[in-house]
Amino acid sequence: MSKENENAAGIGFFQRYLTIWVAICMVVGILIGKYLPGIPAFLNKFEYANVSIPIAVLIWVMIYPMMMKVDFQSVKNVGKNPKGLYVTWVTNWLIKPFTMYVIAAFFLYVVFKNIVPSHLARQYLAGAVLLGAAPCTAMVFVWSTLTKGDPAYTVVQVATNNLIILVAFVPIVKFLLGVSNVIVPWDTLILSVVLFVVIPLTGGILTRMQVSKRKGVEYFEEQFLPKFDNATTIGLLLTLILLFAFQGEVFLNNPLHILLIAVPLTIQTFLIFFIAYFACRLLKLPFNISAPAAMIGASNFFELAVAVAIALFGTTSPAALATTVGVLTEVPLMLALVRIANKTQHWFPKPVTHNK
Repeated sequence: MSKENENAAGIGFFQRYLTIWVAICMVVGILIGKYLPGIPAFLNKFEYANVSIPIAVLIWVMIYPMMMKVDFQSVKNVGKNPKGLYVTWVTNWLIKPFTMYVIAAFFLYVVFKNIVPSHLARQYLAGAVLLGAAPCTAMVFVWSTLTKGDPAYTVVQVATNNLIILVAFVPIVKFLLGVSNVIVPWDTLILSVVLFVVIPLTGGILTRMQVSKRKGVEYFEEQFLPKFDNATTIGLLLTLILLFAFQGEVFLNNPLHILLIAVPLTIQTFLIFFIAYFACRLLKLPFNISAPAAMIGASNFFELAVAVAIALFGTTSPAALATTVGVLTEVPLMLALVRIANKTQHWFPKPVTHNK
């Protein structure tokens, strides 16, 4: 595929085949953990406050480029057409975390009771909760492009979600993990949000402001940002190799659990998508606002979920494994929803352009 075609499609080579790369990284990581155990053992020495420094660096590589894409100047336009934002906010923060908890708890504690031991079920549930409380930030730009979403409005949706994450993520996770009998210290959770949201978000905003000021917005959008197109994906893949190297034994001892964890995550993804999608239809919102609104709720900020799981429970924890399963299921499920959305766009009024 040519570069022009890639840009037109809105998804690059790495992102298009992300599921394949994830599977390859999973195998490579497991092989390293099993046959070269000295590598993860050495890397495990570099930790601070239960946070793996090598993985923290790679997560920064993932998060920083996508934070630069968020133009917070667009927040000024929120009042022009707020209904799509209301759908996003209500779905992501008043519905999604709690349906994730209920669905995951039902499958892990009831349906899979005789397959998954209770101590593992609690950890898997914790990982699912972290995914459910972190609405997507990065890949939404891809899903929005694939459904011809309004880019300016999508930026506003993502920007406001980032602002809400700063105040809502910690208390929601704290509450739900408390309900699931997992004790989490506030300071550890807040530190994770600061490390993986506040700091990279601030860095991204400052970079955007400085580069745009010196060379113009057009240069920033068309030349500077594309330089980082593959950084997020490469950082993600390297992180997965380390994660599976650290978790090789857990995975090899419980290979069936990967599929079991994927079941509630899959159901949750489709449920949240259709809740937001039909809400937008009832509100008679145009398709180019409705599709991204549904995509943001359905997909997860799995980079943050993985980071917090590692910080709270460790790189080899079942909770971290559960968040990693979220990465495995994300791309194929979201591509399926993109197809569904594009085939049903006639349900909505003709798209309108929302200018900044």
